Amino acid sequence: MRTLISTAFISLDGVVEGPGGEPGYRNSGWTFKDVEFLPEAYEIKGREQKESAAMLLGRTSYEAFSPVWPDMEEFGDYKVMPKYVVSTTLTEDDLVTNWGDTTILRSLDDVAALKETDGGPIIIHGSATLTRALADAGLVDRYHLLVFPLLLGAGKRLFSTTDKATQKLRLVEHETYANGIQKNVFDVVR
Repeated sequence: MRTLISTAFISLDGVVEGPGGEPGYRNSGWTFKDVEFLPEAYEIKGREQKESAAMLLGRTSYEAFSPVWPDMEEFGDYKVMPKYVVSTTLTEDDLVTNWGDTTILRSLDDVAALKETDGGPIIIHGSATLTRALADAGLVDRYHLLVFPLLLGAGKRLFSTTDKATQKLRLVEHETYANGIQKNVFDVVR
């Protein structure tokens, strides 16, 4: 079974919305304007590209990343890897043509079936709504979190507020950087 990894920039109060400067959010760009940039704090992002075999995105994140990431040198490894977009509304005509193979999945059952195929880890970028649904369905295996020393208040959260049984996590890697960012890698305990 393939490992499904959710990776996120997240504030201390759990907000993942608008980290890179997307328009329409009060605190948009909080990862770059509010915390000193230290390259070592982002080492895990390069490692994710090298270790992942496929990328999974929700529709909204796909629509945000697909016009930009294909031409960015720092995301070059993602250009050639298979991508999967979970959407009930996207069509083949909505997909960009310069970002490699992209497959539309229509349901969480399709994601579960993808996990059963041969291949390496599948990384989820952004896609907070999808990640919450996947976690509630027991499909997320690992979290790569860069926790920023910020309280943002309002915003989309990575973790579900569904009333459900406790989900235990095991911390398998962690580091704190001089700018206050914490790297926390958790495996989901089953």
